[in-house]
Amino acid sequence: MENRTRYAPSPTGHLHIGGARTALFSYLLAKKHGGQFVVRIEDTDTERNVEGADLVQMNMLKWLGVNWDESVDTDGPYKPYRCMERIDIYNRYIEQLLTEGKAYYSYATTEEIEREKEEQIARGEAPRYSGWDRDLSVDEREKFEAEGRIPSIRFKVPSGKQLVIEDAVRGRVQFESDDIGDFVIRRPDGRPMYNFAVVIDDALMKMSHIIRGEEHLSNTPKQLLIYDALGFDIPQFAHVPLILNAEGKKMSKRDETIIQFIDQYEELGYLPEAIVNFIALLGWSPAGEKNEEEIFSIEELTELFSLERVSKAPAIFDTGKLNWMNGQYIKQASLTRITDLAIPHLEKAGYIQAPYADEKRIWVERLVGLYQEQMEYVAEITELASMFFVEELCYDQEAQTILEQEHIKEVLASFIANIRTTTEFDPETIKGLLKKVQKETGYKGKQLFMPIRVAVTGQSQGPDLRESISLIGADLVVRRLQAIIDNK
Repeated sequence: MENRTRYAPSPTGHLHIGGARTALFSYLLAKKHGGQFVVRIEDTDTERNVEGADLVQMNMLKWLGVNWDESVDTDGPYKPYRCMERIDIYNRYIEQLLTEGKAYYSYATTEEIEREKEEQIARGEAPRYSGWDRDLSVDEREKFEAEGRIPSIRFKVPSGKQLVIEDAVRGRVQFESDDIGDFVIRRPDGRPMYNFAVVIDDALMKMSHIIRGEEHLSNTPKQLLIYDALGFDIPQFAHVPLILNAEGKKMSKRDETIIQFIDQYEELGYLPEAIVNFIALLGWSPAGEKNEEEIFSIEELTELFSLERVSKAPAIFDTGKLNWMNGQYIKQASLTRITDLAIPHLEKAGYIQAPYADEKRIWVERLVGLYQEQMEYVAEITELASMFFVEELCYDQEAQTILEQEHIKEVLASFIANIRTTTEFDPETIKGLLKKVQKETGYKGKQLFMPIRVAVTGQSQGPDLRESISLIGADLVVRRLQAIIDNK
């Protein structure tokens, strides 16, 4: 059977980390075996749909490099790829089930369903629909319809049936049909329910593997019943583990300890290849000697990926590890790329503004280059580089202690005098100026460089001093040095 996988998001919001991992695993499996990866939009839950959310999610998949072969934007062989455009297809199979006596019109109201559920719970029973209206006569149906009841359609769950899958991750999983009540497959307004539509779509689109989150395992028995009732081949299921936060708890959308949506990472200046690398290792690891490694390109992941290496155990989302990994990718990226990512953040902070002529662009690249090795994500540039854009600096206690040394005034005054002797202010010129200060004052090493660093940058530690001084510019450097002298 041809290898075909899919990611089928609901257009109810942004692309979540868990959804991105599902899409990535599905993509990797398909591409490893020369198959197709499909993105299908499951939009039948119209009350929760958010306009444009499907495009946002698809754009984020593209950003990650998880590209599809078939979707709503392609002329694929199994179109349409949006569920609400497939209603006629679902209805044909519903008619088949009705004709074969495997489904029925159900006239139960919401109030009746809730009352039945409450009574079952009161008796200590697991709530499930009793199927009291399974075999209504024509007269009974007409009576309900005369009352204004609009029926849903329910699937007749056979009794005493064992439902088994050999899950690629969880192994043999068995369900009992007696634990499942007759379930709705089409709402009264004509929209199909998820557990019905997903089976039709996966079967007709010839999906070989269904990779999805562990939370979908509870949907599986209903889907198995529909596969069986319609005579469809059952695909290989793989239910991947939950992603937990650092405290070992299931992530919720209110969990503020983790950034959960892919577009937020893009906005903060994370690199897509780092996100792909990180989420691939949430619940999966490569075999053999590669198991000791942590940095993988999407091409390497495609070659190495297998469902056999997906763990049953929940994955822990370690933000520290993600930031470390992203920092590794930033270090390896070109300065031009990181500068392009940094510019919007510097603009938003009000530090720079377009246009960027050659000289200005070079200055920004030099600035970003000072911090490329240090950044864990590009948005950090605004805080790291703030000293280049303010008139007055704030000095912490350590800096204040350095500036209280007796020889400070002499060193700073000498440096000011030497700056005023030159029209050049590149790092090499500054190197020469500092040598002159050393010769004039007799101070060297920390006694020379630390006072100048603190006075000019406000920091006792930081990037290359000569490059920093050059980028700050002679006028502002002199004003900062003079302010320290005047205050003393």
